[in-house]
Amino acid sequence: MLPTLPDEMLLDAYRSALRLQLDREFVYMLRAEIRRRKLTLRGERVC
Repeated sequence: MLPTLPDEMLLDAYRSALRLQLDREFVYMLRAEIRRRKLTLRGERVC
């Protein structure tokens, strides 16, 4: 079993994916996990 990605790394991955304009499905997957964990981005809103 793989270990869970730490929250801050998940948020960094999401920000980077947006900045680099990565595949939309990948961004949606990250966003869904952020919502599932009930995380927030400082100064940003996860839509």
